[in-house]
Amino acid sequence: MESSQKKPHVAVLASPGIGHVTPLLELAKRLVVDHGFHVTFLSIITDAPPAQLQLLSNPYLPSDLHVVSLPRVDVSQQPIGISVRIFLVVQETLKSLPFVLKNLQPPIKSLVVDPFCIEALEITADLSIPTYVFMTSSASLLAFTMYFPTINAEVNGDYSKIAEEVIVPGCKPLLLDDLVPGVLLPEVLPMCNSFPTVKGILVNTWEELEPVTLLSLRENPFFLGLPAPPVYPIGPLTKEDKPVTSTLESSKFLTWLDEQPIGSVVYVSFGSGGTLSREQMSELAWGLELSQKRFVWVARPPNDSSASGSFFKAGFNTDYPASYLPEGFLDRTRGRGLVTPSWAPQVAVLSHRSVAGFVTHCGWNSVLESVLHGVAMIAWPLYAEQRMNARFLVDVGVAVWPEAEEDDGKKVVGRCEVERVVRTILEEEGEGVRRRVRELQGTAVKALEVDGSSSGSLEGLAKEWREA
Repeated sequence: MESSQKKPHVAVLASPGIGHVTPLLELAKRLVVDHGFHVTFLSIITDAPPAQLQLLSNPYLPSDLHVVSLPRVDVSQQPIGISVRIFLVVQETLKSLPFVLKNLQPPIKSLVVDPFCIEALEITADLSIPTYVFMTSSASLLAFTMYFPTINAEVNGDYSKIAEEVIVPGCKPLLLDDLVPGVLLPEVLPMCNSFPTVKGILVNTWEELEPVTLLSLRENPFFLGLPAPPVYPIGPLTKEDKPVTSTLESSKFLTWLDEQPIGSVVYVSFGSGGTLSREQMSELAWGLELSQKRFVWVARPPNDSSASGSFFKAGFNTDYPASYLPEGFLDRTRGRGLVTPSWAPQVAVLSHRSVAGFVTHCGWNSVLESVLHGVAMIAWPLYAEQRMNARFLVDVGVAVWPEAEEDDGKKVVGRCEVERVVRTILEEEGEGVRRRVRELQGTAVKALEVDGSSSGSLEGLAKEWREA
């Protein structure tokens, strides 16, 4: 067997957050297991949620995948807002990166970073290390990211001058309401300006999911003129569908699901960071109860001030749901619903034959897992680019989007609307959506096969690195 010292060595750097770390870790595992690489995973542990630390300390990671934790930094004066806070943590942590990279043995062939870590380019340029970005979201967001500096210049930073739609060259129009406030952020402009300077861009998508956007990134005169680096669609990279560890909690989920009829359950989860207001959580609970449908619900405590209230605390919650759900809800839905306060084995749940619907915040990792397992979605975006993702899912026919009512400046999806969309996705009316997601599932599986488009894209990149 070839020793680690002789295998091609690359490093991967992810920003804090389970949604950022998961796809980069999967990429690292594929490079080790499928392509014979030695990979060092550089972990930013400042502000890392408990779920991230647990994921990276898994004793079953491949032997040639080594996790190196970068030194903690002091960010006690943290600004409000996820994006700004992540940028600050990364900026401070990168001060230790030159020393770490210089001491990796054998020397690395390349560094792969997520978009929040793109500032590492200044360091790797000095060290002559080719650097790639792994866009862990859609090709659509990638195209917008590369066009954003042009938009910003046209309106001189005043986004109120933008009409109802943003037209990214060669791509489907984006609604302004889906970009504000989660995507049109002046703080990300330095990151956007850096994209054309990287060696290549990996994207967690595949040809059949976003054909128009991928074609535009390769052939549209605007992107050719930047010039845009080579784009490698290598997705869907999601958590591997392996048997869940035999904890009491995971066994409880799977045992309960085994007892339910095929295609009868809706899974409700708002990702590692998503939280609902107290009023919205109550309406969702009443809607699930009124629907009379079976459900599994990851019901974290409500947060009236932030839709991303558990982003930096993912995996940690000891509150009992009865303390924040409507009185008597757990008793009235016992046997028909399963509620957990913080965690569910999502891949195992989505791949279970009894699950046919997914109420999701539309984070890209959850979207890909749902499509890969053929589960139709109820789109419930909360923050960041999730409204963009939700619109895309509805447009391609794999999701329904409940309508919120506005009351006293707050938007809330009412219980009757929750009941309606849950029934739609599970009953005869939703057959078209369920059929469409199964069609896309087939293209995803094919893309990952040995001769599939995504496997070929990653193999081509791995070959470049081997020969470098």
